Amino acid sequence: MNTESETLFEVIRFVDLAGVLANAILGGVAARTARLDIVGFVVLAIMSGLGGGMIRDTLLQQGSPAALLDPAYLIFAILGGVIAFFVTFNGRWTRRVLLLLDALAVGCWAAVGVQKALDAGLGWLPAILLGMITAVGGGMVRDIMLLKVPTIFGGNTLYATSALLASVEMVILSKLGFVAVGTGVAILSGAALSLLAKRYGWILPTGYALRIPGPILLLNPRVWRQRRLDARTARNGIFPDDPGASA
Repeated sequence: MNTESETLFEVIRFVDLAGVLANAILGGVAARTARLDIVGFVVLAIMSGLGGGMIRDTLLQQGSPAALLDPAYLIFAILGGVIAFFVTFNGRWTRRVLLLLDALAVGCWAAVGVQKALDAGLGWLPAILLGMITAVGGGMVRDIMLLKVPTIFGGNTLYATSALLASVEMVILSKLGFVAVGTGVAILSGAALSLLAKRYGWILPTGYALRIPGPILLLNPRVWRQRRLDARTARNGIFPDDPGASA
């Protein structure tokens, strides 16, 4: 391993563990809102900080999840839960630090998930999927354990979209042979989009109902006759809904 690769590995590991700690604390904050005890704090912290990576490694079926092989991950996750149990994190600056670390972790986890999928021989689409699962899976597990609809499913600022952007960038640049550049771009762009979405309140539309006439209505001859009649009267300047129009 050359010096550049070692530096990249250290940067990724630092951002990775910082993201684990931040998301573990966020899991503890959710546990406080739900009025859980210390066990609930620790469990939610572990699931929030490590859930996405464990789901990814389980789907890849290439041995035990990385979070269980490296003790640092579990230590940081448990530490985050314990910290959240004793500290309320109501301050503006503490919230901002957690938000920044969480935003950096989105792109980092997406990049790691994509690269692991590509190294396992998967195609670009499964790689993007696993990158997104790595980034957002922990938060989904946390919300499901609290019997809530996962926050990434709508009504909140962009998060899964940031993971998607980072995953796509990582796939493209990794395929071109620029793994280190792809990782850096994914981390920065994922963080930038997440922070901008928080700052300006960017959200995705929650739904749009496209009204399409049913086939029975389209095939009904009386409907078409009435439409022709309405069009004819409109051309003659007579509108059926006009109170002054004669019968």
